Amino acid sequence: MADLLRKPFGTHGKVHEITPASAGWRYVGFSLYRLRPGESAAEATGATEVILVLVEGRARIHAAGQDWGVLGERMNVFERTPPQCLYVPNGQDWSLVAETDCTVAVCAAPGRGNHPARRIGPGGIALTERGRGTNTRYVHNIAMEAEDYCDSLLVTEVFTPAGHWSSYPSHRHDEDDFPRITYLEETYYHRINPAQGFGIQRVYTEDGTLDETMAVQDGDVVLVPRGHHPCGAPYGFEMYYLNVMAGPRRNWRFQPDPAVTWILDRDA
Repeated sequence: MADLLRKPFGTHGKVHEITPASAGWRYVGFSLYRLRPGESAAEATGATEVILVLVEGRARIHAAGQDWGVLGERMNVFERTPPQCLYVPNGQDWSLVAETDCTVAVCAAPGRGNHPARRIGPGGIALTERGRGTNTRYVHNIAMEAEDYCDSLLVTEVFTPAGHWSSYPSHRHDEDDFPRITYLEETYYHRINPAQGFGIQRVYTEDGTLDETMAVQDGDVVLVPRGHHPCGAPYGFEMYYLNVMAGPRRNWRFQPDPAVTWILDRDA
């Protein structure tokens, strides 16, 4: 079985650390801290740019030689309010001290020094509806292609209601053939509400050389190195995920699974 499902390696402190080397790819890194009030975290960005996403809670942050004050307004991710985030370019340091219990995601990809450190959100991040019927979900674009904050990173978060599907109809972005399709590696950081529930994510290629279906629990991360990657929330359990994508160019172009194109045609 491909090692696509990554469980947190603890309940406190740094609980995820996914690097290009550990994922077996070239671009995307993802880490996650769960901190108690007064606890701290610090890293150097090195050759990567990062976006710190305050998933939950508040923290005082210093980065790129500046004091950014206390960031974070959302105490529970399922409030669906926009997050507060901080972009930190490559070649810089960042540190934070938790003011409350907090969950902080560190989204990383190669940096080229073209953008200064800056706050992202909550202003300018709107909750938008996508899809139809039980394919309806709600999206916060943190740093997608229209937001020119980054060199490589594409970051978004999605709320999938109970009983609904997301990242669906199935699509892939695993070839470098712009503008038809772009090569983007991707991580999914999942949360489930109530937390004792589960969701489902499938990662598969059309030729069947990769075909994994995983039960994801609250706090799990799924790697998408290639192929289609739909996910579903069972009745009774709401799903959240934070996506990080990056590749050789900062464009999101995808191709649907031929088996589901009739759905796209019908809903157009």
